[in-house]
Amino acid sequence: MTKKSPNPIDRHVGSRVRMRRMMINMSQEKLGESLGITFQQIQKYEKGTNRIGASRLQNISSVLGVPVAFFFEGAPSTGVTMSGLAEEASPAYVADFLATSEGLALTRAFTRISDPKVRRRIVDLVETLADQDDGA
Repeated sequence: MTKKSPNPIDRHVGSRVRMRRMMINMSQEKLGESLGITFQQIQKYEKGTNRIGASRLQNISSVLGVPVAFFFEGAPSTGVTMSGLAEEASPAYVADFLATSEGLALTRAFTRISDPKVRRRIVDLVETLADQDDGA
């Protein structure tokens, strides 16, 4: 018997829940408590193992302070396109990066830097390091 893998949309929505929860420094326990469920259930939602129902997603959006649509931004394509009705989605690697603790920490720290010249020098440094890493 083979184990069914999570639906890509469920995984995406779960990763967005995790990203937002981490952005506001909320633990899985605290989110679960706010929703009346266990932190293990939150873990399953975040991994996409368990699908989040509509009413639960509405509750999560309220607790995390974002609209429900936030969880679907950058979602994998379903094959149906409706041109002209939505903004261009961010590339998936952006959401993947922000869903990591390192990505979130780097983004938070970077946005606190007010001097545009310093920010530019940091970008140059990171690009140089990445180019050196590519050549290694």
